[in-house]
Amino acid sequence: MTQNAKGAFFALIAMGIFATHDVVVKWLGEAGFSAFQTIFFASLFSFPLVSLILLGDAKEGSLRPKHPVWMVVRTLMTSATGLAAFYAFSVLPLAQTYAILFATPLIITILAIPLLGENVGFRRWAAVIVGLCGVLVVLRPGATEFSLGHLAALVAAFCGALAAVIVRKIGKEERSVVMILYPIMGNFILMGAAIPFVYEPPEVEHVGGLLVIALFGLIASYFVIQAYRIGEAAVVAPMQYSQIIWASIYGYLLFDEHLDIWTIVGTLIIIMSGVYIVIREGQTGASETTPVLRTRMRTETVTSPRPSLLYRVLHPRLSK
Repeated sequence: MTQNAKGAFFALIAMGIFATHDVVVKWLGEAGFSAFQTIFFASLFSFPLVSLILLGDAKEGSLRPKHPVWMVVRTLMTSATGLAAFYAFSVLPLAQTYAILFATPLIITILAIPLLGENVGFRRWAAVIVGLCGVLVVLRPGATEFSLGHLAALVAAFCGALAAVIVRKIGKEERSVVMILYPIMGNFILMGAAIPFVYEPPEVEHVGGLLVIALFGLIASYFVIQAYRIGEAAVVAPMQYSQIIWASIYGYLLFDEHLDIWTIVGTLIIIMSGVYIVIREGQTGASETTPVLRTRMRTETVTSPRPSLLYRVLHPRLSK
């Protein structure tokens, strides 16, 4: 097996674990738990494990950010991404939620122009426009009801894209520990403030579900790290779209969800444009900042810290 094949294999494992993570999020949402409560306790359970990982950061420096404004914006965007994505998973079919979240690379491409100074040529602009048309096919405005869940998925895609671009903008100057800890602290404060208003006493199985979310987010992030260590980014990155297969299977077997033809068509359009952007960025001279290739595939939430930052902590000599 080649290195790229191994990298793709690890990425596929990661996406399967992430999809299972999202199934548990949906299950808790249907059991009556708000996204605020789910994120708060899942992040609380994941904090000890993340702390152990962060102890390995030998880079000298304080925990004070060098770019406080950007750090505050990133923290808010990460919190908003998790809250919106978790809510969308709880009220929308899994496959439909993924289809909308797959628009994140398209939005990253757009935001990279003003924030990173990225030059986007005609081909990538065409791919972005085609991909956004795919989002419209999934949503079908006017033909189907546009719900709060659809809006939440769109908000998650935008906020996740902005958080990813901010990491690309300030990541070389900020310590990875700082970049990971501040969103955790922000979620603890923001979600904790809402707990008195949304708290539902959990049963034993619900506590187990929260533990699974915390553990699976970190395990999947580890497999993403290994995938990028072994394989080329242009090969590994498109593996994120395998989540739609897991979503279709889980949705059918566990939640009696059925894909309609327009969701399938729109998803294929979004995936093809996203893959094209990844391939295009991987070509020499096509992109100076490669913002999409650097996102490490998964929309960041506090239960699944950004894999690229964990990678920098665990493998500082190999990081770029």
